[in-house]
Amino acid sequence: MAYPPTGGDRKTNLTTILRKSSKNLMSKKSDSQFQNLFTSAKSSNWDERLGQIAYRFNREYQRETFELPTEVQAMPIFREWIGGSFSGRIASPFWEIAQPQKNQHCLDIGCGISFLIYPWRDWQAFFHGQEISNVARDTLNSRGPQLNSKLFKGVELGAAHQLNYSPEQFDLAIATGFSCYFPLEYWNAVLAEVKRVLKPGGHFVFDILNPEQPLAEDWAVLETYLGAEVFLEPVAGWEKAIKAAGAKIVTQKSGELFQMYKVRF
Repeated sequence: MAYPPTGGDRKTNLTTILRKSSKNLMSKKSDSQFQNLFTSAKSSNWDERLGQIAYRFNREYQRETFELPTEVQAMPIFREWIGGSFSGRIASPFWEIAQPQKNQHCLDIGCGISFLIYPWRDWQAFFHGQEISNVARDTLNSRGPQLNSKLFKGVELGAAHQLNYSPEQFDLAIATGFSCYFPLEYWNAVLAEVKRVLKPGGHFVFDILNPEQPLAEDWAVLETYLGAEVFLEPVAGWEKAIKAAGAKIVTQKSGELFQMYKVRF
């Protein structure tokens, strides 16, 4: 693979690179335990993509080795990622624009191991999670009650467009770090589900990949080779989708790679 040049040709070639690498990843057979992870009576055309993303993050949580082309390993962003310093730089600190409050019921969608690494005990907010990685789900459900059995309310295995919770259950919903793995069409369904489970006046905090940021294209290439294709959707498209969902932007904050939004329906 020839890494794309800088300038206008880079953006043209980036799409080709992402499509080729995604096609190769699609052709690889995932471990059988993940093949039917989301196949059910509520199966949708998103199942294959959800399974691939779950597989990619299960491998990372289990500290498996990723085999990447030499050209990708030579990228500065890969060296930062493999050294463990990059995730802290790009993580979205959702509490800076919507800190969970005492006794609020909060839903963390795509939560990873959030309850173990963020100060939920200091916030004294009730934590509910939903996650497509069964490794992250099992880890949290095993260790969360040991950390604080009162605040930790458990993690469900499931996708963001099919939330396993009752209507008007939450004061705050959070979804950071995964919107870029899906096209806007999928996020329209997520916004509708979040609206359903939020209490009147509740807030939703999520982040999007800003394709105009200098690191966006390199990160998209890296993530696609790690097993999760990235969509470089324009910010204007996201804001149009937010408005179409009946949500109003309350606050937004830009980061090195992601842009956070706090919205209210």
